[in-house]
Amino acid sequence: MSLANYFASLGRYHVWATNRLITSNLAGLSDEDWHKDCGLYFRSVHLTVNHLLVTDNIWFARFAEGKSLRMSLDTELHADRAEVCDALAAAVTRWSPWLATLPPDRYDGVLSYVRNNGEQVVIPFGPALGHVFNHATHHRGQVAAALTAMAQPGPELDWVYLLQQEARE
Repeated sequence: MSLANYFASLGRYHVWATNRLITSNLAGLSDEDWHKDCGLYFRSVHLTVNHLLVTDNIWFARFAEGKSLRMSLDTELHADRAEVCDALAAAVTRWSPWLATLPPDRYDGVLSYVRNNGEQVVIPFGPALGHVFNHATHHRGQVAAALTAMAQPGPELDWVYLLQQEARE
């Protein structure tokens, strides 16, 4: 499999897994459980979903727009649950169309950006892109675990289930 096809699959997974998380039991959580400190890195489900949106915006701007957004990783972009979930669902759909525009040799290049602290960073493009999707997987897993801890069924988010679904289609 080429890197372009690999990342295209990751882009589809990013949308699929995010949508499964959003349409799982997030809407059914009480406001108390949505905001409760459940021991996640960003404490609550609410702040973790906001973090997923913040980082998707930051990384998309770096990769696709050549911009370095200066935004704290714990920024609350939306206080309202439906608004943050809708914004995240929309944000993750940007990756696949953009990935389709990349020439195959781009994955062997570098990504240059400026961190929030002003530090200039130059890192390998392909692995950095992999980080974007891996990072989101990590935090979606935290939210799924928090749901389970609150006696809510967590959604099945394994990439292999998307691959099996695509193979059947």
